[in-house]
Amino acid sequence: MTALELAADVRSGRRRARDVVEEHLDRIAAREPDMHAFLHLDADGARAGAAAVDDRVARGEDPGPLAGVPVALKDNLCTRGIPTTCASRILEGWRPPYTATAVRRMVDRGAVVIGKTNLDEFAMGSSTENSAFGPTRNPHDLTRVPGGSSGGSAAAVAAGFAPLALGTDTGGSIRQPAGLCGVVGAKPTYGAVSRYGLIAFASSLDQIGPLAMTVADAAVLLEAIAGPDPCDSTSWPDPFAPLEVRPDVDGLRVGLIRELSGEGIAADVAARVAQAADALSNAGAKVDEATVPGVRYALSAYYLIAPAEASSNLARYDGVRYGLRVSRDDITSTYGATREAGFGAEVKRRIMLGTYALSAGYYDAYYAQAQRARTLLIRDFAAVYEHFDVLLTPTTPTTAFEIGAKTSDPLAMYLSDVCTIPSNLAGHPAISVPFGTGADGLPVGVQVLAPALGERVMFRVAALLEGVSP
Repeated sequence: MTALELAADVRSGRRRARDVVEEHLDRIAAREPDMHAFLHLDADGARAGAAAVDDRVARGEDPGPLAGVPVALKDNLCTRGIPTTCASRILEGWRPPYTATAVRRMVDRGAVVIGKTNLDEFAMGSSTENSAFGPTRNPHDLTRVPGGSSGGSAAAVAAGFAPLALGTDTGGSIRQPAGLCGVVGAKPTYGAVSRYGLIAFASSLDQIGPLAMTVADAAVLLEAIAGPDPCDSTSWPDPFAPLEVRPDVDGLRVGLIRELSGEGIAADVAARVAQAADALSNAGAKVDEATVPGVRYALSAYYLIAPAEASSNLARYDGVRYGLRVSRDDITSTYGATREAGFGAEVKRRIMLGTYALSAGYYDAYYAQAQRARTLLIRDFAAVYEHFDVLLTPTTPTTAFEIGAKTSDPLAMYLSDVCTIPSNLAGHPAISVPFGTGADGLPVGVQVLAPALGERVMFRVAALLEGVSP
């Protein structure tokens, strides 16, 4: 059943939220040992949350549009009293004193938190192999990665462990695993969802968003968590507009980004994107080629800007205020020993890269130049959206690759995000929709991009693609 169907049954009294939770806990017990989607399963908390929903229904109250629906949370979202580790040894066992705004809003609308999911450490990765607590496996093929960094959330939804999940997207970390696991994943406009309670990786890029089995389910979760928040100065001040989940694309102008359709995109993935374009054209959309020249520099710019912001954000993990502490004779040595023991190889790599890019002798040559490239990309998107309502690309260059295939080649791993990174740099929304399979039988995702606050049109296109998916 979809999340909307489950919620309707619970709200009407046809089903008890407690029974829904137990069904999902049984599924987790059966397959979780092979997949490792969760870092912390909060079975007792889920049962208590479900009981509270049932009590509200019994009193004649409406618990909300997500009544009784189990939701998995990426483990970089703070949850009061529940371990929140970012899949890092440096935060192992830390229990936040507060809950993220997005999580609180979701629970206020009846959702039941079932557990915290695995991720690449501090959301830095594209395969969920960088977790300090072991990799997550793709439910479609346990020898393959689920994508990253929200791989645990995507795998949990794809395996039926939870109808909905929250992930975070800094360079594609919702959409890329959604594409590889065959689920829907959406990155909202920057600022549409409060970042309060999200443990920061790169503050100008991070966004919280939904993963779901259907476009309609993703929409209802996004509507639940979006909106202004006084705790986040970067959140949009206006209420989030209700979404349209109707497959109507008649007259819409759809652009196929030339720079993301040729070299580097696997033939079977490119074929599915072409099929999606044909489906939109047959439904009344006007499909044409579009060019966004700045896309060529997006990957390089991202891997200077994101590490630079990470090097600043992760400076707080010093072994003094919270988390792991490795004591030495003096404070400087304690800092070094704590960070050496607490951070994994990829996190260290990005901290060092970011610190280098921000250093006095190289700031203008690297970080400032990357910001100029980001500005050019934003201008290019503004120009192309004068002629198109949405853009269409692959979500990922290939289907899910084998575990271990790219761990020794960071550049090959970074290229997994080449189609998703531009939307983060521009702050625009984008959504990945499952669209058939590749030559290996594994899921292929197609991505719909829209201008800032263009979620309403974006979800209409996504709904049409969902309906005609092979």
